[in-house]
Amino acid sequence: MNNQTPQFAAHRTIAWIGDTQGCVRLLDQTLLPTEVQYRDCRTVEEVWEAIRSLRVRGAPAIGVAAAMGVVIGMQQLPDRERGSFGRRLKEVADFLRTSRPTAVNLFWALDRMEAHVHPHLEKLPPLKLHQMLLQEALKIEEEDRRMCRAIGAVGAGLIGAGQGVLTHCNAGGLATADYGTALAVMFSAAEQGKKFRVFADETRPLLQGARLTTWELQQRGIDVTLICDNMAAQVMKEKRIDLVITGADRIAANGDTANKIGTYGVALLAKAHNIPFYVAAPSSTFDLTLASGDAIPIEQRDGREITHGLGKQIAPDGVKVYNPAFDVTPACLIAGIITERGLIRPVEEASIRALIG
Repeated sequence: MNNQTPQFAAHRTIAWIGDTQGCVRLLDQTLLPTEVQYRDCRTVEEVWEAIRSLRVRGAPAIGVAAAMGVVIGMQQLPDRERGSFGRRLKEVADFLRTSRPTAVNLFWALDRMEAHVHPHLEKLPPLKLHQMLLQEALKIEEEDRRMCRAIGAVGAGLIGAGQGVLTHCNAGGLATADYGTALAVMFSAAEQGKKFRVFADETRPLLQGARLTTWELQQRGIDVTLICDNMAAQVMKEKRIDLVITGADRIAANGDTANKIGTYGVALLAKAHNIPFYVAAPSSTFDLTLASGDAIPIEQRDGREITHGLGKQIAPDGVKVYNPAFDVTPACLIAGIITERGLIRPVEEASIRALIG
């Protein structure tokens, strides 16, 4: 994995560089906001590491990275015998599936990549199959760009002039191929000329809100105030917040939504203060095979993310640590889900299936 200075559109999260023998260039989000550095991933192991270590993060961006990781993993096919391409493809996709368990876009993208070439495995030569994989990965990236813009357009009307918006974690362009989900709503509202305030939770333990969300909003000239996670109740009580908008990593058929740890607490606070709580996500983040959020797998992260936050030890040696990366917000706490296809409201299985499929 090579470090690169920016060579393409400023602050682009992820891109494919070159032809079928190219590489994935991604913005290393572990270095933001103090350093903007791009990294080139040339092996599937490097893509896996980038996803696992949060160099690339956010459900839609993870899906794009995984799709491109498949292309990289198929570049060097040692065995050209009949059937070897399919065996190697399954091996690569299964390996990438182990990188992070909660973000459904990862599995959605890998399933789609496999399905795209499966009918042709016994008919076409490896070179053609590899070209088909690259075309599909680029198509997934472009679709995500369009979906994010559409999410912004659908949700912008929810933000009124002069209002205060609270968001948790980072669901901006850094979490997608472009523009974002929750932040797309804010970007679109700002482009319509609305003036409003955003309060960004810092988002413990890895501070994605502090490091990434505030950085993105500042880049676009949007009024943003950073708060600690445990200050959300107070700013709501002070009537500084009119609505909450977050992203999502997986949404079950009934509307239960997995997102960054702490989101469930924010939703409970919003309910207690009679503040509408919205989720913004593309259709690819819905997992209609799961009846409810009880079935969503929750990733457990390394305890050192808490005990050694940002490299400094802040807890005694040997202390027990519980570090789930996500929690699940029940559908009953969600006022609406903003998608590229429209606003789902009320949030219940019938309305979800009517819009999503």
